Amino acid sequence: MYRILTIEDDRVIAQAIQKQLTTWGYEAAIAQDFRKVLETFVEFDPQLVLLDISLPFFNGYHWCSEIRKVSKVPIIFLSSNSDNMNIVMAMNMGADDFIAKPFDLNVLIAKIQALLRRTYDFAGDSSLLEHKGLLLNCNDTSISYEKKRKELTKNEYQILKILMEHPGAVVTREEMMQRLWESDDFIDDNTLTVNVGRLRRKLETLGLNGYIKTKKGLGYLIT
Repeated sequence: MYRILTIEDDRVIAQAIQKQLTTWGYEAAIAQDFRKVLETFVEFDPQLVLLDISLPFFNGYHWCSEIRKVSKVPIIFLSSNSDNMNIVMAMNMGADDFIAKPFDLNVLIAKIQALLRRTYDFAGDSSLLEHKGLLLNCNDTSISYEKKRKELTKNEYQILKILMEHPGAVVTREEMMQRLWESDDFIDDNTLTVNVGRLRRKLETLGLNGYIKTKKGLGYLIT
């Protein structure tokens, strides 16, 4: 079941979209707090976003830009401001499609289905992990914190993903190496230490000092 988030301040339109999406078997959510759209996005972790341009506090272009910093999830703009300038601006901000209001709900569903097929039949699912404000993008193996972003190597990504999947729990070095051995990359005890060190330094450049804790003789954890 695909998850679809609608960011639309007209409650009548938002609820009509949600009802139609639910009828078609999608899991549909509506943004409630327009000050915290990115937080809602991270929590719901949708596979597609429907985004209005005219919103309270910050417009849709702002939120499209913020979402694009952490995710490649497909975004469809919905707006009555359908002049060429707004359409071009939406696409330049990272939107995948633009639907002018008023629109037919069946046309909207058809466009959603087509975009989901194009995105996920070939690219697979996308996902975000979040802990204490740090976002790990499992789609492009990047991390971001307070509008700063870093790319991770394959091993750094795997190490952080394992820790973020078990917040507050110690992951032993043996467990971590076993997970990494499941891939094509061989990693020994010394290589693990080096990779954890590099990952820590990248986290520190984002302002996250001490994010990964060492339990001497056991392994690592994030608290």
